[in-house]
Amino acid sequence: MTTPDPGIAPHDTATESHHERRFEALVEPIEDYAIFLLDTRGYIASWNRGAARIKGYEAHEIIGQHFSRFYTDEANARRWPEHELEQAALHGRFNDEGWRVRKDGSMFWANVVITALRERDGSLSGFAKVTRDLTAERRQVEALRLTEERFRLLVESVSDYAIFMLDPQGHVVSWNTGATNLKGYRPAEIVGQHFSVFYPPDEVAAGQPERELRRAKELGRVVTEGWRVRKDGSMFWANVTLTAVHDGHGRLTGFAKVTRDMTESRRTDELEHSSEQMKQFLALLAHELRNPLAPVRNAVATMRLMDAPSPEIERAREMIDRQIVHLTRLVDDLLDVGRITSGKIELREAPLDLREVVAHAIDAAQPFTSARGQHVDVQMPDATLAMTGDHTRLVQVLQNLLHNASKFSPDGSRIVVDVRSAARAVQIQVRDEGRGLRPGTYESIFGLFSQDRSVPGPTENGLGIGLMLCRSLVELHGGTISARSDGPGKGSTFTIRLPFARESAHAVQPAPLTPDTAELAALAEAGVPPLRVLVVDDNRDSADSLAMLLELKGHDVRVAYSAAHACEQVDGFTPDAALIDIAMPEIDGYATLRALRALPPLKHTLFAAMTGFGQAADIELTHEAGFEMHLVKPVDVALFDEVLALAAARQRRRSA
Repeated sequence: MTTPDPGIAPHDTATESHHERRFEALVEPIEDYAIFLLDTRGYIASWNRGAARIKGYEAHEIIGQHFSRFYTDEANARRWPEHELEQAALHGRFNDEGWRVRKDGSMFWANVVITALRERDGSLSGFAKVTRDLTAERRQVEALRLTEERFRLLVESVSDYAIFMLDPQGHVVSWNTGATNLKGYRPAEIVGQHFSVFYPPDEVAAGQPERELRRAKELGRVVTEGWRVRKDGSMFWANVTLTAVHDGHGRLTGFAKVTRDMTESRRTDELEHSSEQMKQFLALLAHELRNPLAPVRNAVATMRLMDAPSPEIERAREMIDRQIVHLTRLVDDLLDVGRITSGKIELREAPLDLREVVAHAIDAAQPFTSARGQHVDVQMPDATLAMTGDHTRLVQVLQNLLHNASKFSPDGSRIVVDVRSAARAVQIQVRDEGRGLRPGTYESIFGLFSQDRSVPGPTENGLGIGLMLCRSLVELHGGTISARSDGPGKGSTFTIRLPFARESAHAVQPAPLTPDTAELAALAEAGVPPLRVLVVDDNRDSADSLAMLLELKGHDVRVAYSAAHACEQVDGFTPDAALIDIAMPEIDGYATLRALRALPPLKHTLFAAMTGFGQAADIELTHEAGFEMHLVKPVDVALFDEVLALAAARQRRRSA
């Protein structure tokens, strides 16, 4: 029996012994925690069931051993067990997590709490150590980390969607490859910036970005569509999903944003919606107008070769000529709408100065603004406004807007063309003092065949295709066009935004065959000699009027109204030039060309196609078929002269 300490009363010793037995009885059966005691040097003094289960040692195998045997060689080499005891003795308690070693050598991830035990006088009597096996929990955490890493890598590899994170204030905190591809910014350029940089200036001024963040915070998730701005200033139609992200306590930590480029889809939807109307209308009008316009233009050209008997007839002739130009422009617009809706329009992109585009558009619009006594006030910077685009198409857009402004404004009014640099783009505004627009029509007026007939003003409404054509051509250039008005009778403002010069732009430049300029210059001085000309067209008025015009110019002309008739007409008549309509019934112009080329006498004849289509692909098609010139109906008289000059140059070379 142990002799009691003389300084401790017998009942105190008995009480302590009783408490120790109760503590051991409480701790020993616990199996989920390893609970054991160490002496002051770290040698094991007790061992419970949990310790045996977790570490693999029975009590008789481990009591009396140093607790450092549970540590890895690396931990022992840096004296980590001794450090733990020192810290526990110093602070009373020490917490740690790390790899520990079982009896069989296997490893487990342990959470360890070491508590210093002290006597009543404060002296250190040993340590209590509690160990938990957290291997399973660590695997879950590691699996979650790996999952998050895989997800990050997956998001990073997505190239068709812009996927990025915002902080609660809307600043960009992550950026994937798709975001770089779609918006043009590299991560180093955009991380830390506010996401409002992707919005058009008017939406930023109206507070749209902040409004979307508030809605996402309130609703959890918001899906929107609208125009967004790339780094180079070009615009695209975006589908955006904005999701609020919260932590485990429900606190907002930021937003996840997914953006898709829906520009092509939007354009397709718009075009599909109007395609049926377009097909019916164009089938009824555009193709039918080409044929009557051709003989009228030929007739006016014939009248110009004859002296007018009176000033009144001269004025009437000029009036007819102006209206033919107007009708031709109308038909050209219709055909452009058809090309756009079928995706066949081609931009001939090249570097250009926008100031020249504006100047040419104003010159082109001058006849109808002057006729109404209207003044065009141009406000434009002196510096070059360099950009990439199709000069002709941009002139067409501005000319259409000026025509609209003139048509729906009173005589003697003022039209303003305001050109200025904006954020990464150039802005063009056309403002008038005319009939204005009703609220709610700012978008619908850009639809195909759309007209606002409810506003008082001029009754000359047109076909309602000009603004649709303007929007399509502007969007093909990566820009936007919008309309605003203070109301009926208060004028309208049309605003175009176009990106500045882009780094990568390809120019589509078809190269139709043209006459040799040196030979034509020589012929212009000497005059085109009389030639034999064959005209082939199923429209009799068109064929006869062209024949009349050419005969007045001194040429010997034969007319044929079909392919078979053409083969008959060249019997004993070898033409120097043949003008062949493409869209003839039964046997078209291509088959007619093949039939005539098969005749040996016609091997030196110059063949020119006459057609209503003038896109680069159409020119290429006639060229591949063997036609040497491509004439778009109604043909300008000067182009007929070019054809005959080329034929005359060929005849002169043969004679030489």
